[in-house]
Amino acid sequence: MKAESADPVCTELPSAARGGPVSHAVSRVARLHRIAAGKALRCAGLYPGQEFLMMYLWDAGAARQSELIKAVDLDPSTVTKMLQRLEQAGHVRRRPDPDDRRAVLVEASSDSCALHSDVERAWTNLEERTLAGLDATERTELARLLAKVEANLSREAESCPEGR
Repeated sequence: MKAESADPVCTELPSAARGGPVSHAVSRVARLHRIAAGKALRCAGLYPGQEFLMMYLWDAGAARQSELIKAVDLDPSTVTKMLQRLEQAGHVRRRPDPDDRRAVLVEASSDSCALHSDVERAWTNLEERTLAGLDATERTELARLLAKVEANLSREAESCPEGR
């Protein structure tokens, strides 16, 4: 008696993930993308996540630390540590907020201009490696679908009591 062939998608999944093959794939891809981003950013002297702080500061200008925490949606202690490292490297500077002496403004330093080019180049290269083999139509469709997934997860996060 011949055994039935299993669904090829399910055979590669852990048994507990068979009810969520797309979620499992998204988790694996996100982990691998973060690793690849870390490698790409290492040449610029950045740790993963620090580039998001810098991108925000380059585009928005000086911002309060509390604003940065909301913008990058990270734990305050994580942002504090990131800012300390970025400040030590000369990429950001902190100064008192002239409108509220209790608050601190963080801004990209003039020395961070070279870093901007490095980050832009790293993200461009990462994009090409990530999407290699996909044509323009597939890239557009993937971006559209990921935006929908992000919107779903954002609504889910907002409805959670511990969500920010």
